[in-house]
Amino acid sequence: MKSSLVIGNWKSNGSLSGNRVLLDAVASGVPAGVRCAVCVPYPYLAQVGEILEDSAIAFGSQDVSEYGYGAYTGEVNAEMLAEFGCRFVIVGHSERRSLFDESDETVARKAGAVLDANMVPVVCVGETLAQRDAGEVHSVLQQQLDALDTVRGASRLAGLVVAYEPVWAIGTGRTPTPEQVQDALGFVRAWFAARIDDADAVDVLYGGSVKAGNAAELFALPDSDGGLIGGASLVADEFVAICAAAVSKS
Repeated sequence: MKSSLVIGNWKSNGSLSGNRVLLDAVASGVPAGVRCAVCVPYPYLAQVGEILEDSAIAFGSQDVSEYGYGAYTGEVNAEMLAEFGCRFVIVGHSERRSLFDESDETVARKAGAVLDANMVPVVCVGETLAQRDAGEVHSVLQQQLDALDTVRGASRLAGLVVAYEPVWAIGTGRTPTPEQVQDALGFVRAWFAARIDDADAVDVLYGGSVKAGNAAELFALPDSDGGLIGGASLVADEFVAICAAAVSKS
């Protein structure tokens, strides 16, 4: 059985002094038997890479440009991230979709750029509360996932990580029921099963107000391969406890 994957998303947080304290505690506390990574703001990639160099914890970015090198002022492309040693790149987080108007097609192009640079895209999908109340969860997920069909080839699709994050649960303290989470994770798994031979090899994560207190229950779900963790990844003891919960699933 593959080990669970837990990725911390720092969002727009961090400081040079605080990053070292946090990562030293996480690196010394995360147990064996879980794959762990942190995705940090661009300015901290070099520092985080240095701190984690001799640890088992990977690191990555929270976004990427869909474009390569060229006249794209302010953009950071996938090749640049790869040079820093990034392993993972989050694309399509709901905050990018809502605040910066990223479309499903933009997210798919970003995922393709990350794959082209030999890194792992962590593609975020999920519904708003209005969409859930309207019974549109599956149709929303279908639309978001179908855009990834532009990432052609079974081997490339198999290189994706998908994080189901219901928009209404991110940073709110509200968590869907385990049955609701499993329904969505199972839907994502079935989407891959229709396209590649081994859908179980794809990491399907849950994100949205994951805490030490609910991580074990969420990670125990049949189609859960771990979690994408927001605010709790900024608290060393909390993040380590979440990683420990993932070990028990593995």
